[in-house]
Amino acid sequence: MVPSIMEEKLFRFVLPAALILGSPVLAQDAINPSGLSGPSGRPYSPYAERAYPTQVYFGDTHVHTGLSGDAGGGGTRLMPHDAYRFARGEEVVSNTGQPVKLSMPLDFFMITDHSDAMGAITDIIGGAPNILADEQGRYFHEEFNKGGEAALAAALELTAAFAQGQVSPALNYQPGNPAYARVWDDIIDAAEQYNDPGVFSTFIAYEWTSLVAGNNLHRNVIFRDGPELTRKILPYTTTPPVGSPNPRDLWKWLENYEQTTGGRVLAIPHNGNLSNGWMFPLVDDFADSVPLDPAYAEARNKWERLYEPTQIKGDGEAHPFLSPDDEFADFETWDYGNLDASVPKEPEMLPGEYARSGLLRGLSLEKALGVNPFKFGLGGASDTHTGLTAPDNDNFFGKFTGYEPSEERSQHVSKTYADGAVALLSSQYITGGLTAVWAQENSREAIWDAMHRRETYATTGPRMRVRMFGGFSFTEEDALRRDLALVGYTKGVPMGGDLDPGEGAPSFLVYALRDPMGANLDRIQIIKGWLDADGEQQEKVYDVAWSGSREPDGAGKLPSVGTTVDLSIPSWTNTIGASELGTVWEDPDFDPSESAFYYARVIEIPTPRWTAYDAVKFGINMPDGIQLTTQERAYTSPIWYSPQQ
Repeated sequence: MVPSIMEEKLFRFVLPAALILGSPVLAQDAINPSGLSGPSGRPYSPYAERAYPTQVYFGDTHVHTGLSGDAGGGGTRLMPHDAYRFARGEEVVSNTGQPVKLSMPLDFFMITDHSDAMGAITDIIGGAPNILADEQGRYFHEEFNKGGEAALAAALELTAAFAQGQVSPALNYQPGNPAYARVWDDIIDAAEQYNDPGVFSTFIAYEWTSLVAGNNLHRNVIFRDGPELTRKILPYTTTPPVGSPNPRDLWKWLENYEQTTGGRVLAIPHNGNLSNGWMFPLVDDFADSVPLDPAYAEARNKWERLYEPTQIKGDGEAHPFLSPDDEFADFETWDYGNLDASVPKEPEMLPGEYARSGLLRGLSLEKALGVNPFKFGLGGASDTHTGLTAPDNDNFFGKFTGYEPSEERSQHVSKTYADGAVALLSSQYITGGLTAVWAQENSREAIWDAMHRRETYATTGPRMRVRMFGGFSFTEEDALRRDLALVGYTKGVPMGGDLDPGEGAPSFLVYALRDPMGANLDRIQIIKGWLDADGEQQEKVYDVAWSGSREPDGAGKLPSVGTTVDLSIPSWTNTIGASELGTVWEDPDFDPSESAFYYARVIEIPTPRWTAYDAVKFGINMPDGIQLTTQERAYTSPIWYSPQQ
C-alpha cells in the first residue's frame, strides 16, 4: 500500500513521544461528570477520564547472574544486587574488570537464574566437602577456578552434561537441599530491595531449564506476587523425581501454585530455534508421539501467554526456508542444531521452531482441538549470563564472561559437533532484545497484567515505540490523529487481542516512532498467517508504510532503503528513513470464513553491528564472513481473527 498524500504529511514531523503514544485515552462508556462535552459525548480534554494503558515500558525478562551454574562456572561474579543496580542505570564493574553502564535505565527487570542446581555453583567453586567428594564435582571445581578460557569451556561442558542427563546428583541441588532454599530466599530478598514502583519494577522469577537430549524447552517462570506468597513454594525443577522435563508437569505446578497461594504466575518459552522441532509440536514428544490432545492445548494456552522470539542466541521470528518470499526472514538465524549441538538441524525440524510457524500451527491445532495452544504474544530478552543486560550494539557485553569485550571474542569457536566440525562461531551471538509493555503504570502488577493480556512487543534492542490496533471501522484519517490510543481502543482491539467478525474486511491502525537515540525507520510490515479453504497454512508479508518516495516494482517488491553506515567510525546518519511511520491498512485478501492472525514488524535502516564496533575499538580486521551491519526490528504481539462459529 503506497502512503497517501495525507499520510506523507504525518511522516514529515514528530511530536513528543509522550504526546503521541502516551496519549491518555477514554473508555467508550466512561462517565463525564462535568457534563461539558462535545458532540461525541467526550470531554474537551483528551487527557481526561483515561481508562486504557498509556505508557510503554522497556525491560528484560531473562537474566542470569553468578547464581546460575553455567554463568558462575564460566567466571560470572556479578550477583542479583549487581544486576539490579546496572539495570536501573548505575555504573558497575563487569566480571572482567571493565566499567560498564547503560545508555538509559530499564523500566523493569527479571532475574531468572536456573532452578536446577540452585545454590550449587558457589559450593562447586568454593570446594565444599560434598562437592570435592564427588569425582565430577572435583573436576568442575578445578576447571572453574582456572578462570578464563578454561572456565568458559567448562561452563559449556556443564551445559552439555546437563542436556544429556549426565550431571552428578551431588552437583544438581534440588528442593530439600538447605542451600537451595537459602538461595531462593536471597533471590526474593534482592527483588524486593530493588523494586521501586513508578520508577523501576522488579519481579520474582526463575528459569525452568528443560533440556531433553539437548533439545531446548526452557521456560521462564514469572510471578506477579511478592515475598508473602513466593516464599511459600520452592521453584520447580526438571530433574526427577522432584521435578520433570515435561511442560505438562510444569503447568500442573503453576496451577498448584495459584490454587494453594492465591497468587498469579505465567511461563515464557524461549529459543525454539534450538529445540530441533520440539518447541511447537504437533505430537506429544513425551508420550510416544501421540497427537496433542485438548488438555495440552488448554493448559499451554492458559499458562504460556508470551513467547521470546529474539535474544542473544539468535532471532526466532521466521526462517528463510519456511518463508522464502520474505526478504527479511534471514535475520541472525541460528540453525546449527539443538542447544548442545549433539544433533544437527534437519529441514523437517524447522516448522516446530519459529514463532511464525508456531502461530500457524496454532491455527491448525485450534481447528482440530477447539483450543489454540500457540496463541502467544511476543517479547524480547537477553538471556545474558554475565548479569549485564546490554542490548545496544555499541555496548555489548556478550553472553558469557568469556565473551565480554576483548580483541579475541569475535573469533572464537563457540560450539562444535561430535566430529569436531564447527557448529557455531562466537561472532554469531547477537545483542539481546527487550520486551516492551503497554501498561497504565510502572508497577509489578500492571506490567504483569499487560504481559498476561499480551499487550506487548519484542524489539531486538532499540526502544522504538510501536502501536497496533485491529478493527472494522478504521479510516485513513485515523492515521493522522495524534490521540492514537483513543482512536485505537475506541474502534478496535490492541496487539494481543481478538477480533470478532465484523462488516467487511478488518483494518489495522499501526504506528511506529524511532528510538529517540537510534536509527530511522525503513518500513512497517504486516505479517498475515491464515488457514485457507482447504485447511492449509498460508502466510504473506505486506509492506504497509515506508520512508521516502520509493515505489514497489511490478512484482510488488519495495526497493531497499539503502545504507548510510560508515564502518570506519563506525556509525550511520539518519539522512534516509523516517523518524515515524504510520498508516491504516485493510486486508485486501480477506475471507471471513478463514481464521487468521496479523502482527506488525517494524524495521530500522541499516546500522553497525557489535562486531563492527569491536573492529574499530580494538583496531582489528574482522575475518571475511563476519557480519558487520544489521537492521534492527520490532515484532508486535499478533491480533487474531476467528470466523463466526
